[in-house]
Amino acid sequence: MTKRIALVTGAAGPMGLATAQALMAEGHKVAMADMNREKIERLARETGGYAVVLDVADRQAALAACDRVEKELGPVDILVNNAGILSNNKSAATTPEEWRKVLSINLDGAFWLSQRLLPGMKERRWGRIVNTCSFAMKSGGLTAGTAYTVSKAALQGLTFSLARESTGFGVTVNGIAPAHVNTPMVTEQLTEVQRQALLKQIPVGRFCEPEEFAHCVRFFVSPLSGFITGEILDLNGGLQFD
Repeated sequence: MTKRIALVTGAAGPMGLATAQALMAEGHKVAMADMNREKIERLARETGGYAVVLDVADRQAALAACDRVEKELGPVDILVNNAGILSNNKSAATTPEEWRKVLSINLDGAFWLSQRLLPGMKERRWGRIVNTCSFAMKSGGLTAGTAYTVSKAALQGLTFSLARESTGFGVTVNGIAPAHVNTPMVTEQLTEVQRQALLKQIPVGRFCEPEEFAHCVRFFVSPLSGFITGEILDLNGGLQFD
């Protein structure tokens, strides 16, 4: 595999970190982006990545981060839009502030970065964009609130739109739709009773591990996946088939 420059957002979290490490294991240089300055700088030092402190909802900051990465490392050919926040509030309890915050991080950030980096990928005739979608968008919010569910459904639409316009340029755009991943959202934000109730719903009988998510990213990034675009890969342990 040709060694590429990758940008992974939400890299201080378990899924983003596992993804960054998986790409580095393939020999790629990885810019690890996250809002948490202290954590992302520490993780970058420990793993050999390149730390980028970034609030993806801030368009100007996103553009500046891309400029910095490409100046320091080189053209970005792999973009993993993984940054996101969870909201469990249903429609009646969702405030305008919460609605805007969730969509700005989960959707707008992915658009700003894709809009900035996609033209270069097209020009070089090779690129990979992988978006972290969610089982919530396929289940009508069975596992999350209204704002989160809508943001991920819109991210699926963005995945399809970018994939369509990139067809023929050597660029693929795909998404991964995880259900319950073994992250702090499961281990810390749920009680043991809630966790056991969730496990009973998952046919495979366990939560997804961050490394399994990272493996899916690595699959989409592979040159051998160049014939796959506009695909949403389910990672839900058998919760839903389609």
